[in-house]
Amino acid sequence: MSFLIFVIAMGVLIWGADVLIVQSEKIALKFNIPEFIIGATLIALGTSLPEMAASVAASIGDKPEIAIANVIGSNILNITLVLASVFLIARNIAPDRDFFAKDSTWALMPVFVFILMVLDGTISRFDAALLLLLMGAYLLFLLQDAKNIPEEDLDEIDMAHFSWATTIAMLFVGLVLVIIGAHFTVESAADIAKSFGISQWVIGIIMVSLGTSLPELVVSITAALKGKVDMAIGNIIGSNMANTTVVLGAAALVKPMPFVPTNYLFDITTMIIATVLLVFLTANKLYTKSAGISLVIILGLFLQNTLAHL
Repeated sequence: MSFLIFVIAMGVLIWGADVLIVQSEKIALKFNIPEFIIGATLIALGTSLPEMAASVAASIGDKPEIAIANVIGSNILNITLVLASVFLIARNIAPDRDFFAKDSTWALMPVFVFILMVLDGTISRFDAALLLLLMGAYLLFLLQDAKNIPEEDLDEIDMAHFSWATTIAMLFVGLVLVIIGAHFTVESAADIAKSFGISQWVIGIIMVSLGTSLPELVVSITAALKGKVDMAIGNIIGSNMANTTVVLGAAALVKPMPFVPTNYLFDITTMIIATVLLVFLTANKLYTKSAGISLVIILGLFLQNTLAHL
């Protein structure tokens, strides 16, 4: 029963996030905010909404392991599953944007900041404020670099039938769906862990992170199939940035989270290696199916190690 609730709750969570993304895009376009800014901010932040809702709910429910595992697992899956899928599916990968020169720092910085923060065994509210400040710096960078981001990265949205009443109502519905979905996702995941004698960490880093990474997977694969590889890769980098700063920051801001990094060295190391590999691939412009296979190998090792602890 708990597994069925988990699947339904995850679906509600993702559906609610999708509603929020679409309505936010409409409001942004209504105020003539350039589409490239929408794509670089709302899409990346929007696809991270499930992670944030799940991690905040876990933090409120005194389940910090699920909250942190969700972030680490999502970051790993975004690179080894989502990016690998883009490389394997897209016919021709030749991004216009130089991701190494412009975005590699933003891929690595939050990971290193996270490592420094957990060395004392707690992610405090002060740490949370610093993480949110780092996200603010990233958004400022995107705004300053806006002229270099192609405007055609986002599909056109029909604004002919825009209605404030409908949009606000849908935003409310989306928010309610996200909150309810997140609550039952975390609670059912904890019940599954308890009934099978599995640690909350394993449930968080596999089940919850895989479920909350679905929006990134759908958005990136759709973009790749349409030949919009800049949007696909940018979404992955932006989502990982949002996961480590906004998602973790919001969860810790609600309630400081104890964390002993030495207990999870393999997962943390995998996240670091995956991120460094992302930088290496962008530096050498290795946007190939071979690179995709290499990422899948890392995913396989990660899953094998995690499942071995079941």
